[in-house]
Amino acid sequence: MHEITLCQRALELIEQQAAAHGAKRITGVWLKIGAFSCIESSALSFCFDLVCRGTVAEGCKLHLEQQEAECWCECCQEYVTLLTHRVRRCPQCNSDTLRIVADDGLQIRRIEIDGTED
Repeated sequence: MHEITLCQRALELIEQQAAAHGAKRITGVWLKIGAFSCIESSALSFCFDLVCRGTVAEGCKLHLEQQEAECWCECCQEYVTLLTHRVRRCPQCNSDTLRIVADDGLQIRRIEIDGTED
């Protein structure tokens, strides 16, 4: 389960930003899951709650956004969206000459803080 490692790393970055801005508490975090990341949303959510215990992010609201599986088809010469990231053929021409455009990682899109230290 690589979700726990991803959550630990995300929390490190979130805590750095909280410290840099003098935040007392993190109330919300928005994460974008890359279409080709092999990250399970439910596992990510569970692990995020787990790693946030005892930190400034404990109890924060986690917002997850799943990126679409977008690719460039060399044959069609246009962007196509795959219905599943496991299928690697163009839905229009059935070509296998797709170039992945979608991300394969996890991005922190936004952090919401509550109050700052004076």
